[in-house]
Amino acid sequence: MFSERERHRLYDIVENADAIAEYMMGFDVTAFGTDRKTIDAVERCLMRISEAVIQIGAERMALVSPDLSEVEVRGLGNFLRHEYYRVDLLTIYHTASEDVPALRTSCVAALER
Repeated sequence: MFSERERHRLYDIVENADAIAEYMMGFDVTAFGTDRKTIDAVERCLMRISEAVIQIGAERMALVSPDLSEVEVRGLGNFLRHEYYRVDLLTIYHTASEDVPALRTSCVAALER
């Protein structure tokens, strides 16, 4: 169903989602907001996930995760790269702790098909 290139990008998403989960283990929103290294690490993983989603493409990602908005993912990546000085830590925390695990689950399911 997926090309080898697309499968590689799905693995990239899973690996970065796993890294985010490891980095955020034991962090609530307050602790996250005060730990610069964790913020930087999570943001970097989010940028990689964004790029992988973009490389797969909106049409193909809709097969993986129908509820995922490729436009929003692209926007987050662009925001982190170009408007990093305006990053809202609550949005990053929410994305990393709620949205990324759901995306990971979808990617794992797609890889298992």
